[in-house]
Amino acid sequence: MISRYTHPDMGRIWSDQRRYETWLLVETAAAEAMAAAGIVPPEAARDIRERGAFDIARIEEIEQVTQHDVIAFTTAVAEKVGPSARWLHFGLTSSDVIDTAQALQMREACDVLLMDLDGLAEAIRDRAAEHRRTPMIGRTHGVHAEPMTFGLKLALWYAEVGRDIERIRRARAVVSVGKLSGAVGTFGHLPPQIEEDVCRRLGLEAAPVASQVIQRDRHAELLSAIAITGASLEKFALEVRGLQKTEIGEVEEPFGKGQKGSSAMPHKRNPIGAEQIVGLARLLRGNAHAAFENIALWHERDISHSSVERVILPDSFIALDHMLRRMTRIVRGMVVNTERMLENLNRSRGVVFSGTVLLELAKKGVSREQAYEWVQRNAMRSFDEQLDFKTLLLADADITRALPPAEIERAFDLDEQLKHVDHIFDRVFHPVRA
Repeated sequence: MISRYTHPDMGRIWSDQRRYETWLLVETAAAEAMAAAGIVPPEAARDIRERGAFDIARIEEIEQVTQHDVIAFTTAVAEKVGPSARWLHFGLTSSDVIDTAQALQMREACDVLLMDLDGLAEAIRDRAAEHRRTPMIGRTHGVHAEPMTFGLKLALWYAEVGRDIERIRRARAVVSVGKLSGAVGTFGHLPPQIEEDVCRRLGLEAAPVASQVIQRDRHAELLSAIAITGASLEKFALEVRGLQKTEIGEVEEPFGKGQKGSSAMPHKRNPIGAEQIVGLARLLRGNAHAAFENIALWHERDISHSSVERVILPDSFIALDHMLRRMTRIVRGMVVNTERMLENLNRSRGVVFSGTVLLELAKKGVSREQAYEWVQRNAMRSFDEQLDFKTLLLADADITRALPPAEIERAFDLDEQLKHVDHIFDRVFHPVRA
């Protein structure tokens, strides 16, 4: 948990209570905007603002009869408002209220995700600084490649989280729009000025043009940003899982006192948090696909998108909120076995410096093809016979004729291999803005 924050409840944002609260916000703002324009009596707007309230049980009771959630809502609110309720929902269609209110919920939920992302970025930055110079082997295709540092791996995560933050911010702006343009978007019953006033009161932009609904490409962009962020977390979690393998043993997600890893095997400490994140990322991608399907509706609107959004919006936000906080706890608490990292780096007997030896031979005038052949034959022998690579090079007459022993030794200098780590850190954590 991120101690500096009092974390909002994402579940509450998507509760029935909050949904009806935002509907009432839109209805109240509309009444006040129409009162200011002389369309609705000022006392009616006052009554709606002061007396407007709802009881969820009563809404559900009415909906059993009407089979229409907005009508059930307005009827329940009207019972509280009294005679002035004839001006409630005046000139509006249901989607004017639903879509505008849903924008408020999505905006609020995006703010929670951005808080989560900031917390994760902070955790990654702290651990990256801690392990800036911690050497480990880099792997490509799952095979030892060249030396790197664990801090560099974390710097890569940090930069990606920064891009996720920008994606969520952009998507937040894209969905922060409202509409009160009526049943087919023509403003047939209320002038555009009412929409503009209501959106201003709610801190939203007015959609430049709409049908009966705000267009769902906006929502698809948001769900895409959520899915991409989930995929980033999946990547980080998959790395933790890979490095926690018994045979590697370089990183381990935190394992609490009293925690149990297996009902059958008491020795087990499994990366269950990372595995949960990987699994939920799949759900987010599926929800994003459903959001794409919602873009195409019949003519000016049908309701095929509505039932889908009742699932994918709360589920995606709640899942990603959980994933982000879980990943933050993993990063802050993960055990980093620096000795095992160095042991694994040395496990391949020095062949990971083959690229440096190749370049040093080329500098001495040896053709790349010839240099590659000399270096590779020694690397393969090192693998096959489990011999030290540098010792083999020093005993290879072809190589020592071109490359003095002192320069062969220098080709295995780990500090030389990692000499630009600080520069990379500066680019990631202290970028120069144009």
